[in-house]
Amino acid sequence: MSLAETAVRYRAVTYFASFVLMAAGFASFFQLGQLEDPDFTIKTAKVTTLYPGASAEEVELEVSDRIELKLQQLKQLDYIESESRAGVSIVTVNIKPSYGGDLLPQVFDELRRKVADVQAELPPGVVPSSVNDEFGDVYGHVVTLVGDGFSYAELEDYAKLLKRELSVLEGVAKVDFWGTQDEVVFLEVSESTLSQLGITADVIEQTLSNQNTVVDAGSLDIQERRLRIAPSGNFDSVEAIAGLTVTGGDPGATLGRSATELIRIRDVARVRRGYADPPSTLLRYNGRPAIGLSVSNIPAVNVVEMGARIDRRLEEMKATLPVGIEVGRMHWQSDVISDSVNGFLESFAQAVAIVLVVITIGMGWRLAIVIGIALIGTILGTFLLMLLFGIDLQRMSLGALVIALGMMVDNAIVVADGFSVRLKSGMERTRAAIESASIPSMPLLGSTLIAVMAFYPIAASEENAGEYCASLFSVVAMSLLVSWLISVTLTPLQCMDFLPDPDAKDASNDTYSGGVYVRFQGIVESAIRFRWLSIASMLALLVAAGLAFGGVKQLFFPDAAMNKFMIDVWEVQGTRIEQTSEDIALIEEHLQSDDRVSDVSAFIGAGPPRFYLPVEPEGLSSAFGQLIVNVRDVRDIDAIIQDLTPWLKDTLPNALTPVRKFGVGPSDAWKFELRISGPAVADATVLRVLAAQTEDVLRASPLVGAMQVDWRQRTQAIVPVYSEIQGRTTNVTRSNLADAVKRVFDGLTVGTYREDDRLIDIKLRSVESERLQVGNLGSIQLQPDNSTTSIPLEQVTDGIRTVWEDPIIRRRDRRRTITIQANPIAGVTLPSLREAVAADVQALTLPPGYRMEWGGETESTADSQASLIPGIVPAVIVMAIIVVALFNAFRPPLIILCAIPFIVVGVSFGLVISGAAFGFVALLGAMSLVGMMIKNSIVLLDQVNLYIDEGMDRYPALVKSALSRLSPVVLTAATTVRGVIPLLADGF
Repeated sequence: MSLAETAVRYRAVTYFASFVLMAAGFASFFQLGQLEDPDFTIKTAKVTTLYPGASAEEVELEVSDRIELKLQQLKQLDYIESESRAGVSIVTVNIKPSYGGDLLPQVFDELRRKVADVQAELPPGVVPSSVNDEFGDVYGHVVTLVGDGFSYAELEDYAKLLKRELSVLEGVAKVDFWGTQDEVVFLEVSESTLSQLGITADVIEQTLSNQNTVVDAGSLDIQERRLRIAPSGNFDSVEAIAGLTVTGGDPGATLGRSATELIRIRDVARVRRGYADPPSTLLRYNGRPAIGLSVSNIPAVNVVEMGARIDRRLEEMKATLPVGIEVGRMHWQSDVISDSVNGFLESFAQAVAIVLVVITIGMGWRLAIVIGIALIGTILGTFLLMLLFGIDLQRMSLGALVIALGMMVDNAIVVADGFSVRLKSGMERTRAAIESASIPSMPLLGSTLIAVMAFYPIAASEENAGEYCASLFSVVAMSLLVSWLISVTLTPLQCMDFLPDPDAKDASNDTYSGGVYVRFQGIVESAIRFRWLSIASMLALLVAAGLAFGGVKQLFFPDAAMNKFMIDVWEVQGTRIEQTSEDIALIEEHLQSDDRVSDVSAFIGAGPPRFYLPVEPEGLSSAFGQLIVNVRDVRDIDAIIQDLTPWLKDTLPNALTPVRKFGVGPSDAWKFELRISGPAVADATVLRVLAAQTEDVLRASPLVGAMQVDWRQRTQAIVPVYSEIQGRTTNVTRSNLADAVKRVFDGLTVGTYREDDRLIDIKLRSVESERLQVGNLGSIQLQPDNSTTSIPLEQVTDGIRTVWEDPIIRRRDRRRTITIQANPIAGVTLPSLREAVAADVQALTLPPGYRMEWGGETESTADSQASLIPGIVPAVIVMAIIVVALFNAFRPPLIILCAIPFIVVGVSFGLVISGAAFGFVALLGAMSLVGMMIKNSIVLLDQVNLYIDEGMDRYPALVKSALSRLSPVVLTAATTVRGVIPLLADGF
């Protein structure tokens, strides 16, 4: 017996199994994880190496280059980038897309071994490199802690309390701080006072170290007990540091020979507790200083439930916090996910309801019930399989259900329509039920598999975009296969039980005698009679559609419908963080006066923690800040940005202030990127000249918005020209010079103060009046090693000059590379901008050894589309094998192949009329149309063969087959089109 006959014969088993399937699917829905977007692996690690005192070029040549040379030996390496700044090297290692998340830990272990091997080759003074392979961790819940009248230290104490409580909650992976301020004990002294008293920084440092060192004095046996001996003397307060005595003496004698005077530190220095100056980062929430706590989740956890647990614990903790301490929520992923999933499910439920209404109008309420049960059963069965295969409810998996909606009902419509036709022709009910399901079962299975294989290239893609969309293939496959199974088992049984016998007066062998069928038959017959004209007309329409497609907007991924947006603030390179903070405060004040804005978070000195996977946070920079602006209504964002953009230009004319929306899926901060690379050590000036020429081309285009060069502006450096002869004569080394200058301005670390679990640096620096006397740099007093004699800086230098230098040197694959970055103005897509400037950019003349290549969204789009090709080949082969096997002939596959290109007609004109863009997600929609086209063609040709096998001539068989497919195809198209209407408001 066939599967359909078995289901009909064993009706009780079929109904019971269907009920169990639906019940299990219903229960599975509530156990599925919920995410806003599907995860994709960030195949990137960063190697950070500190080289204090080195210039950017020294860091590049002595550190970055050696690390890159070692890491390029990795066979898993895709490409390598480096960023060399004064004192720090950051090498970004990008792994080939073919290495999935399960292989990355092993790859990163090998990376660590390579980094460890290269440490011996680095110059003296380099701090051992650190490897961060958790660069892609997402902190979906960001808490802000503010407190009026509380110091940063007190805020941090309460932040630590919250961290301890949140860290133990189920589902929480880790909790990190952002915006904490390092405490420092300052010893502020006058240089002249130290010189007069014969006290050196070395003396103070050694005294502090000897006094505050943790010492082991052993233990003592007393009768039957053994007691530890713990000498006192550790600093127990800042006052204890101030009361410490140091030795002074004759400034003209060497240390140790005339150390005859004991002097308390408070007598020569102002001892106070403060914070690192300047700070590395600052955080403000609604204009108030804050500390951030970012919470990440364990993989595969239900983030919505974890967010609820965090909510409950925070509410409990608020009661224990003192008055004045407030807890804010900068980003709350669980709410975003809940709103997103619930909104999508609501739209999906509306889509299902619309589908059922369409079927009711087209086929009657009884058939609508039959097909509706099949549809709901398919959806519930898909939920069960999603749970079994670990697929969460997220944008792509829910989108797959919508894409497959029309194809889901198609199987059931074919069976139900076949049963209805056979019943009207007088066939017995059981036989009609079995034949309506068994005869088309193999064509339906084959066409279903082909529709599934149309999405296989997505699953085979190794790029981030493919990984992001991978669940689309899985869910479409699950839903369509469950749909086929239900349509050949439950649907014919329901047709037997629910559909009534036709009225005797309606019973006729000519089922297609209705007015609609008669008119359609006339169209088909005319098209065949004038077939050359028909084909020529369709080809002309295809050509017109191809030409019209050139006017369709191109897009990689659309903007996300998040109730927040970003404002990047790029000051001139080298700007003090205090100035950056003041300028950002103006923006905060302006935004807070806007009733459409609910709250504003300002991250100064670096980008925020990665709270949204597609957005890569910016690294440390005193000239950078980013505002995360939450709005009350997402529909107001465009209007706010439109109002804000000119205000930012007028208020901060010297700063670059791009305003950005959050994107769906993999996205780039700068849509337009053009990389110019030179030889291994290219002339930086040449690179900058080429970049300036490119900027001139972009600046001439009205489509260009914010624009910058990733090397940023050149900055000035102060160079005391050290005289080796004078240095040897006075016994003053470059280290003495550097320590003295650093002590005066930044402060020199001379000890550590322990307080509970904190290690607080003790810094010796000049009093504020001396720090502000920048013009008196030459009079800074230097002290040679082991001597209290003071020598002014100008005696060991040949002058002090100012030079321009590159603060940032970037390389890609070991070649110096400068990147011109830009974003199009609002309402303009990247392809439009690129098309407008490409010819002029490519016309630029490059010196020998230099090259130009596109980056940004252009490169991401090309890589993502190219990554589909390896999956297209096997998909096409499998699809061809299925079609040939179904018909055991070569002509039907060729007929179907000729039909596929005509989907461009609907796609092209539809996008032109609607004004919608064609991007990676739209490409997925077009692929689903290919599957539907092939499926319709297979069922049509199979019906033609059935009629021919029954002895009908080819021409009437073709016409009658077209008539038989009219109702199912029209209903499938109608349900598909109308089913997505509730989703039109969703940008995705």
